[in-house]
Amino acid sequence: MAKGITTIKTAEDSLKLLEKYCRLKEYKGWDPYDGLNSRFFQSVPFLNKNALARLAWIQLFKRNPVNLRKLFGVARDYNPKGIALILSGYCNLLRYKRMNGSADFGSEEVLLKRIDFLGDLLLSLRSSVHESESASCWGYNFDWQARRLFLFPKGTPTVVVTSFCSSALFDAYEVTGREEYLSVGLSSAGFVMNDLQRTKKERGFLFSYSPIKGNNTVYNASLLGTKLLCQCYHYTKNSSHLDAARESAVACTAAQNSDGSWFYGELPVQQWIDSFHTGYNLEALAIYQNLTGDTSFSGSIEKGFNFYLNNFFLPDGTPKYYHNKTYPVDIHSPAQLIVTLCRSGRLDEHRGLAERVLGWTLRNMQNPSGYFYYQKHRFYTNRISYMRWSNAFMFNALSLYLAHVERN
Repeated sequence: MAKGITTIKTAEDSLKLLEKYCRLKEYKGWDPYDGLNSRFFQSVPFLNKNALARLAWIQLFKRNPVNLRKLFGVARDYNPKGIALILSGYCNLLRYKRMNGSADFGSEEVLLKRIDFLGDLLLSLRSSVHESESASCWGYNFDWQARRLFLFPKGTPTVVVTSFCSSALFDAYEVTGREEYLSVGLSSAGFVMNDLQRTKKERGFLFSYSPIKGNNTVYNASLLGTKLLCQCYHYTKNSSHLDAARESAVACTAAQNSDGSWFYGELPVQQWIDSFHTGYNLEALAIYQNLTGDTSFSGSIEKGFNFYLNNFFLPDGTPKYYHNKTYPVDIHSPAQLIVTLCRSGRLDEHRGLAERVLGWTLRNMQNPSGYFYYQKHRFYTNRISYMRWSNAFMFNALSLYLAHVERN
């Protein structure tokens, strides 16, 4: 294999190791942000009642290359977003098998059994924190302290997690035909339409991140609401969903910088530009365009792709986190590149870049046991295994890459 180039066989071998690892761990794991699940922290009132202490504790676990979780009593757990990504990954593998007959990942019966297990698990993980009569929704399996000192209690539904979970259920419906997966996925539109706030802009509006008031400034969150609604529109042709999806897209594209980039959000503390959230934005807009036939945002998409592809990946395939510096290299970045290219129909056009990035990632970020590292810094690598952040994202990306290449 030429340096930096990934063959289909190499991607298969990598995914076989990863799939076995995730299965042996029973799809449970740790997360960069799960520090507040610590039994020790929860037992100390003056810590767990203080917003700054909660924020500092999360950052201690997130930034530390030494895994403190066993020491401080953080258990491996199911993360709904991680389960959704792995579910989508198995759906991709089933499509891959149906196209080429490969037995590398098990028989069709075995893959369907794993899809049903994860699909039913995802249904059971629906949030009960937010009293919503209108919809299914999902949140994280840990308390999360945001930078603006918002506390999102464990299970608080967000548009980000709900979008990923609904997409996975749509994938599961498409390969199994189980109506329950479709109906639950479609019901999540009610969460976006009725439970999220809308912040009016000069043009369009932004969906809030969650039903909690005041978290309404994040562009990728609003566009994930757009993505979910247009996916539902694809099945139902509900015009109110299409109209709301479009208004969110209008506001987010109006906020795009002149060079094609997006800041993470509107606030002064959100003025950074990173790779994978840019990828989220482009994926959502491309899916909106593909599912609705509305090409109003094609100029924004082209401008955004030009910035994305030219600013976040080095010639040797190194995937950058930020547009203006290389380190840390975060595993989310290469995973989202593959997903964005596949979901937008651009993988064939940029196959060389995708293979260089995958080649670099498999050489530098995968452990021999199969799991993927979290981040590579200039002088050290954070090798902690995170089921959602690292492994589930790469599981989905590698399986999508294989299915797409086989189809084409």
